[in-house]
Amino acid sequence: MTTRRKKIYEGKAKILYEGPEPGTLVQYFKDDATAFNGEKKAQLEGKGVINNRISEFVMTRLTQIGVQNHFIKRLSLREQLIREVEIIPLEVVCRNVIAGSMAKRFNLPEGQQLPRSIIEFYYKNDEMGDPMITEEHITAFNWATTQEIDDILAMTLRVNDFLCGMFAAVGITLVDFKIEFGRLFEGEFARVILADEISPDSCRLWDTQSGEKLDKDRFRRDLGDVIESYTEVAKRLGIMKDMPRVIEGGAQ
Repeated sequence: MTTRRKKIYEGKAKILYEGPEPGTLVQYFKDDATAFNGEKKAQLEGKGVINNRISEFVMTRLTQIGVQNHFIKRLSLREQLIREVEIIPLEVVCRNVIAGSMAKRFNLPEGQQLPRSIIEFYYKNDEMGDPMITEEHITAFNWATTQEIDDILAMTLRVNDFLCGMFAAVGITLVDFKIEFGRLFEGEFARVILADEISPDSCRLWDTQSGEKLDKDRFRRDLGDVIESYTEVAKRLGIMKDMPRVIEGGAQ
């Protein structure tokens, strides 16, 4: 099915195809796993299926609380129909607990709760290693306007509040997450909406009781059981209850 479509873009974890109607795209979730800017790679059977369903679940609920995003509907196990947007070249990271690069940067122990959520901006450029930037860089290089930055900050905090509550309700701590935004054009007017995905690939998720990592760090740090951990997240959210059977069947 996907081979007959015109490929628009292929990233490390997803492929974008031309959509069935103007202003739409088909987003295909791959099983490819990458870390350290693509230096570490693997195929994890079933990862794309799980991430598709979790991202669908989250984006649908964000729509219900008024956070506009590119998701329209899920098309298949690995595909979803999305609105076509002009991606703003920023990776927006929201941190609630010290972990990952923040722990290394400030020589602090992982797991320390931050006094308040911290939002960081990174320039979306693989060749440059996605360098950390400031709001001054963003406006100086015209990557986004001051108003767009304000909109992004407000939406990120709202997404964080929602996700923290959603995951806490199923015994998971949202340590941090990365999201992206795009411009949705309506005539001459463009508004900023949430894009990309929200899944264990883009969030750090720890079991609240044990501290067990249920996210991509299992791949980054060779902890094993990556698919099992992603499946556990889906099960706790009440979706993908048949995931083990789907994986064994070689879902496409």
